Amino acid sequence: MNTGTTAAKEAGNMVDLDSNPTKLLDIVEIGKQLLITRGSLTTFSIANDVAKYFAIIPALFASTYPQLETLNIMKLHSPQSAVLSAIIFNALVIVALIPLALRGVKFRAAASSAILRRNVLIYGVGGLIVPFAFIKLIDLLLVQLHAY
Repeated sequence: MNTGTTAAKEAGNMVDLDSNPTKLLDIVEIGKQLLITRGSLTTFSIANDVAKYFAIIPALFASTYPQLETLNIMKLHSPQSAVLSAIIFNALVIVALIPLALRGVKFRAAASSAILRRNVLIYGVGGLIVPFAFIKLIDLLLVQLHAY
């Protein structure tokens, strides 16, 4: 034995320590919640990174490659404010995701396709929309404060 993910090994240790086979259902539910939480956070992170690239890449390279200006859909003030806004957003979103990572995404018994669809809609689409809104808001705030 001694193979599998860390979560599976930890779940196995819980069974060994308790010596109660009826706890298997609880252990499976905890394992599913850990897996769903990890998948949700990964989905949000990937979508979040894609959105941040729409802030940073056009701002940095538009002067060299004017065609990239079409990707500047947020119309950020300057390359400096775009990068700073993305960095500030990234720092804030990491702090905001800590409670979710600690608490975990609630597991609801459903078909795996339904769980995947729900989490992609919430964390994937949310990971695309949230950065656009907040990076633009941070950029506007930096301009108002005359930081850039």
